[in-house]
Amino acid sequence: MSPRIGVIPGDPSGIGPELVARLLAEDVTHDAQILLIGDRHVFEMGQAQAGLSHDMTEVDASQQDWSTVEAYALHEMTTIDPDEVVLAQSTESSGRSTLQVLDQALEFVRTGVIDAIVFAPFNKASMHLAGIGHSDELHYMAEKLGVTGYISELNTLDGMWTSRVTSHIALRDVADVISAERIEDATHLIDRTLRRAGYARPRIAVAALNPHAGDGGNFGREEIDVIEPAVRQMAGGQMAVTGPLPSDTVFLKVTRGEIDAVVTMYHDQGQIALKLLGFDRGVTVQGGLPVPVTTPAHGTAFDIAGRGEADVGATRAAFEIACKMVSNWQKEDAA
Repeated sequence: MSPRIGVIPGDPSGIGPELVARLLAEDVTHDAQILLIGDRHVFEMGQAQAGLSHDMTEVDASQQDWSTVEAYALHEMTTIDPDEVVLAQSTESSGRSTLQVLDQALEFVRTGVIDAIVFAPFNKASMHLAGIGHSDELHYMAEKLGVTGYISELNTLDGMWTSRVTSHIALRDVADVISAERIEDATHLIDRTLRRAGYARPRIAVAALNPHAGDGGNFGREEIDVIEPAVRQMAGGQMAVTGPLPSDTVFLKVTRGEIDAVVTMYHDQGQIALKLLGFDRGVTVQGGLPVPVTTPAHGTAFDIAGRGEADVGATRAAFEIACKMVSNWQKEDAA
């Protein structure tokens, strides 16, 4: 069965609506059944920005088989008035629209209407103005879906993957938060995710926290006391994991194809590397949720919003990863 992917436009004030228009222009219906979720005028605005036009057939996806309609199925919502959309600005109205559309997509996940969500970029400032009540959208989605286990954003670019032991916290707090349990959780999460993305036995490296992997304790003992014992424990369980490896060289091993994924200790340790290697192609996977949820990693790009210059590369990659993950999950369930 073809994956049923819910596509939502992200923050209306950014490049998200244009990205969705450009994605649909690539005839992605060969790969999946697509349900657009959100305000018609937001999708039409994105098409105008991209100089494109797509037929959208309105459906009530909660009541009917939307996969049989001609053109693109649109579960139309009313979350923001056209005159409330202010391009290139963080606003409460755009944040409220973002959250309402996301809530509907999550409801469709819960009720089996769709198999996965691909969302165009959100703007955290707008969502906080609208009262998201969490540090980021992943924790918001986890609460909505009743997830209580370990969650973390995963990032991928051209077959290179990263997970994080810590994420959206102050750098000064990182060392105090790192623990063997969190390292093992982050490693097991990326191992499971890569297997569902088609890797038979992912090769994973755990990055060090300190310069030169602590230099035998001269620059900190986290590697000796916490990271290395955790890696040794996981390797003893037949996982293909190594480390801790110095963070200033570990990504060379990824680019050479020697490993598939890096478990990083904090947000920028992995993000700087991947965004430098391919800012317009990186994808964020919301790790730990019960269904695939993916998004381009580059953000709302207010500097080019509405100018018709958005690059669809990362959005296309996010869509392809979601489709592949759904297909592999379906094979697991059938086995």
